[in-house]
Amino acid sequence: MTFAIDDHTFVRQELHTPLPPPRRNIGVLGWMRENLFSSILNTLLTLFGLLLVVLILPPLVRFLILDAVWTGDNREACLAPGTGACWPFVKAKFGQFIYGFYPIDQRWRVNIVFALGAALLVPLLIPSIGQKRLNALLFFGAYPIVAFILLTGGNIDASAFLFQHFGLFSGLAGASVAGVKLAFWLDFLLTAGLVTGLGAVIGAALGDARGVARIVASVFLGLGIITLLWDIDFGLQPVETRQWGGLLVTLVIGVTGIVTSLPLGILLALGRRSKMPIVRLLCIIFIEFWRGVPLITVLFFATYMLPLFLPAGANPDGLLRALVGVALFTAAYMAEVVRGGLQAIPKGQYEGAMAMGLTWSQMMRLIILPQALTLVIPGIVNSFISLFKDTTLVLIVSIFDFLGQLRAAFTDPNWASPVTLYTGFAFAGIVYFIFCFGMSRYSMFVERRLNTSHRH
Repeated sequence: MTFAIDDHTFVRQELHTPLPPPRRNIGVLGWMRENLFSSILNTLLTLFGLLLVVLILPPLVRFLILDAVWTGDNREACLAPGTGACWPFVKAKFGQFIYGFYPIDQRWRVNIVFALGAALLVPLLIPSIGQKRLNALLFFGAYPIVAFILLTGGNIDASAFLFQHFGLFSGLAGASVAGVKLAFWLDFLLTAGLVTGLGAVIGAALGDARGVARIVASVFLGLGIITLLWDIDFGLQPVETRQWGGLLVTLVIGVTGIVTSLPLGILLALGRRSKMPIVRLLCIIFIEFWRGVPLITVLFFATYMLPLFLPAGANPDGLLRALVGVALFTAAYMAEVVRGGLQAIPKGQYEGAMAMGLTWSQMMRLIILPQALTLVIPGIVNSFISLFKDTTLVLIVSIFDFLGQLRAAFTDPNWASPVTLYTGFAFAGIVYFIFCFGMSRYSMFVERRLNTSHRH
């Protein structure tokens, strides 16, 4: 910066110190001015929100904390006039809320399942912790098998059951157990070879026969390992799923639905955008069918009508039928969410991937799907939250989830009081809020990390 004064030149060596921003635009007052009182409409909405807080929060705090009863052995502690929440009721029934009717001396198995799940999930969700591939393999591959064996006791003789009811050559097997098992594995290998070959044919039409065949073979390898482990006797006491209940069932249904619906939804979304008419038509029929019926109907069909369409003697477990129904129902909605992300990817991304010589599976795995899934993170998490809350519907098919166990606890005359009902539902609301709010906040963290807003 120069100034000419009387033919002499003055050169400034440093800039002026900038003036501080106005005091009203910084700090708490600045934030409130910008976000709460920036306009007349925002001011009115802010005042209306404050009014709601004043009307709702104090009574809620009084009921849940200030006037609440914290100690007691029965309903007598919660019968006084003006009494708030009856927390001794929750304490007395807490084990039932978490484990359902799971045998008390075997609840250590459920605790191990919960601990293993947390130990594998937390590092998977923290970006700074390495070894994500191994962690994901353990959580999505090994953990479900270990959890199933611990919760049920294992040794369900899956190979004999599957071969007897679904084997291609079940009539040729001998009466001995060894003969049935040998026939099953021969039948399994033959089926795996046929389906892998069919996958290679479909993959050839997509330009990547080897990649599709490898995926199909990996699926059959995983199914074979699972079936083999289920046949092993680990010496655990068998526990039928009808004895499960409470938060255990809610988490089993929710986690299973989330883990299975996302990959199924991705496959359905890719199939709906496929250039092969038959594949596209089948995917459209599947998606529109499951989206056209309510979840209650799906659960009733899976529980009471599905056995009518299975071979004689085949009667899958009731919880398993509900899991399959919930997973397929959620996968149809997930497919449309993922399809929205795929349609948002510019055509140039496909052309660039093909110009680099990438196969179809490489293009989808490395270029297209990462971008598409990043764009639809809010929709995916919204589907997960909806699924977690919809697990309460399994009560209508006699599966006692967390809310079902809560309603069953209300029938105990030892805790019948005017505030027991409100206390139980308040406790349930807090539990569901913790899980759903946690998923929501984590999705926002992932969005910020991946910069999905594309703002500069």
